[in-house]
Amino acid sequence: GLLHEIELKKAQLPENLNPVSNDLINIRDIRKAELVCDGIVVNTFEELENEYVKEFKSIKGNGKVWCIGPVSAINKLSSDKAERGQKQCRFETLQPWLDSKEPGSVIYACLGSISGLTKWQLIELGLGLESSGKPFIWVIRENPKSNEIEKWILDEKFEDRVKDRGIIIHGWSPQLWVLSHPAIGAFLTHCGWNSTMEAVSAGVPVITCPLFAEQFINEKLVVDVLGIGVSAGVESAVTWGLEDKFGLLMKRERVKNAINEVMEKSEAGEERRRKAKQIGETANKAIEKGGSSYQEMEMLIQFVLQRTTEVAQTSS
Repeated sequence: GLLHEIELKKAQLPENLNPVSNDLINIRDIRKAELVCDGIVVNTFEELENEYVKEFKSIKGNGKVWCIGPVSAINKLSSDKAERGQKQCRFETLQPWLDSKEPGSVIYACLGSISGLTKWQLIELGLGLESSGKPFIWVIRENPKSNEIEKWILDEKFEDRVKDRGIIIHGWSPQLWVLSHPAIGAFLTHCGWNSTMEAVSAGVPVITCPLFAEQFINEKLVVDVLGIGVSAGVESAVTWGLEDKFGLLMKRERVKNAINEVMEKSEAGEERRRKAKQIGETANKAIEKGGSSYQEMEMLIQFVLQRTTEVAQTSS
């Protein structure tokens, strides 16, 4: 069983756990591949989920599990972090705007690159950001449905309404750079693993809005285990590609309340920020020379070289 008491509703379970789902077949294929592979490389670091890493390595038996993350933290220079985004992010606008804000005062909201949330769901998110009263950056990824929310933004003059304290990025953004800016106080995220690791390495508390796949499990990690997140109250998962068939999962009032809770100056809020900062420092130490992930990468390289030599000798 799990090493912590974690509760998930049936509606929050990954689709691949549904016995009639085609995804379950894919998971079974992955499990079969794990039995015959030379090892498994994981984008995490031992200190983040130490007990689970030990348990996973124990289950695998041969010990060929390498935790080399957070891989995004390899980008140390601001220019490197910025280049992870694309040019349409209006970088020249973001820099002075963020520099003008108080440290830890801005919400960065981005729900990933493959989510296809409906216009109504995105409207709820936008209104929640607006009603929170906090400065924010809202990233709206380009997808086949994005023209609907763009029309709403224009019709409602939403950007004009929030222009003094909000920026909307239409398309991609330099997420790693933004999260590393001192003005960012929290990351409203879908809890995809890459985004989760970027929040962790930046030392930023999170507001969780999981959508599908393993994202609800990631939410439990950051909220219940690590203590660096606040849930926006999403109670059920959507099926990717069929988002139109689901009702409103995020509601503006819950989004607003989660933002206010994560940004509050209470003892709980300060403790959440302290934990996030501490974990961020640990994450960055892990990839430095002598750190846990650095050592794991060295062992991985050594294993690959040794395995290559063995295969070459067998073939000759």
